[in-house]
Amino acid sequence: MNKKLKKQTTDFLKCGLIGWGMECLWTGCGSLCGEKNKKMPCQTSIWMFPIYGMASVLSPLCKKMQGRHVLVRGSVYTACIFLTEYGTGSFLKKRGCCPWDYSKSKANYKGIVRFDYAPLWFLVGLMYEKVLMK
Repeated sequence: MNKKLKKQTTDFLKCGLIGWGMECLWTGCGSLCGEKNKKMPCQTSIWMFPIYGMASVLSPLCKKMQGRHVLVRGSVYTACIFLTEYGTGSFLKKRGCCPWDYSKSKANYKGIVRFDYAPLWFLVGLMYEKVLMK
């Protein structure tokens, strides 16, 4: 395997696993806070691994934005995450297998994107930047 393909594969696996871990923490903490469930069960889907893994395609964008202000970089990553969430969510929803449904949230678009998650995606994008720039 050549060096470039090895790095892309490693980045994909890292992003997928990190995303899965973050989702488990988020939904586990949510079950503690919302349902007061001390067992903190989390919820995810096998579909989420490749979706989070797709963050690895941000690598060239991260390199191009080096030196830009953190607000610019974080905002660009947030937009990329929203576009990915909408694209993958629409694709999966048409096939009856979208693992998330935000339709009960006030700040949703077609039940696929939650705009109130923008600060979270902003931070996640910057975290992925750190992972991908190593």
